[in-house]
Amino acid sequence: MVRWAEAGELSGLVSIELAADRLFEQVGIVFPPGTTMIEEVDDPGAVLVEGAPPAGFALVGWVDGNLHLEQLAVHPESMRQGIGGRLVTAVIEHARAAGAPAVTLTTYRDVAWNAPWYVRHGFRVMPEAEWGPELRALVEHERELGIEIAPRVVMRR
Repeated sequence: MVRWAEAGELSGLVSIELAADRLFEQVGIVFPPGTTMIEEVDDPGAVLVEGAPPAGFALVGWVDGNLHLEQLAVHPESMRQGIGGRLVTAVIEHARAAGAPAVTLTTYRDVAWNAPWYVRHGFRVMPEAEWGPELRALVEHERELGIEIAPRVVMRR
């Protein structure tokens, strides 16, 4: 069951993000060293989780008035059980309840469990001409961090 994280669970989510990130090595993507996204979070109200202890999480924020899915991670040992799909559904439902016009995200275009997976969940590539100023700044920030080591896209649902 998907629920909001509790403060005491945030530190335990780091291992999920690190394990999920290691999967990218199979397709030649190695992330630069540094902190994980979840380590920088201090508000459990921005994190949806599934499981006790959590097996996956979705980190959300606001970008240009839309709910933005900043990070979705499922521990590899718990993958292919629908956890990611349930988390994305919960993000979409939260966006709707909060009155957000859309959910946005950035992801790798050619990685099977990234853009193609989000397409199956109703997301479409968002042309750069439609990006707002905050989204544009976020994409620039990702480039500065060095994570654009394979083609990335912005998506919206």
